[in-house]
Order: sequence, then C-alpha cells, then structure tokens
Amino acid sequence: MNFKNWGRGSDFVSDRWPTDEQGRAEESAFLCTCSGTDMEDTLTVNLLEAYGIPCVRNFPGDGAFAHVVMGASGTGVDIFVPKSMLEEAKMLIEGEETDEEL
Repeated sequence: MNFKNWGRGSDFVSDRWPTDEQGRAEESAFLCTCSGTDMEDTLTVNLLEAYGIPCVRNFPGDGAFAHVVMGASGTGVDIFVPKSMLEEAKMLIEGEETDEEL
C-alpha cells in the first residue's frame, strides 16, 4: 500500500499544475473573485477543470472557516490558475466565442 498519497484524492491539483524545466510549479495568476454564498465558485472551478485548467480556491479572511462550518464563505472566494493558462481561463468564464465555435 502506498501511504505517500494516503488521505488525498487521486486527482490532486498539484499533480496537474504545470512545472518549469527544473520541476518547480508555475506561478499562479488571479482569475476572479466569486461571491462564495452560492455555487458560483464551484461551477467556475468545474468549468475550468472540464477544460483541463487546474485551479486553486483561496478563501480570504475567515472564509475558509465559514466554508467548513456553514458551507459557504461570506468573504468570497478567489480563484487562481497557472499564469500560462490565464487568458484561456478568462475566455471560458466570460463565455467569449472562439474560432472553433464559429
């Protein structure tokens, strides 16, 4: 049994985050802030993940505690993506048409 990955899912974000030639994780870039009181952040994360863009949620202030206790963060949710994928992520969440859709 491999205990190295014990307790974490098989699809951990660090396994999919782009790295440079030395194996260091690529710098993250701020994508957007979601309200954190509805499913907006979950829907945004699921959309990005469906298109192969790994992302990380950050709950500012005491938002992480509120998210655990109440299921929603009253302070909002910041979403970060790899810097090299920022423009593609922006197009996805803004719903812009691409040449492929025309």
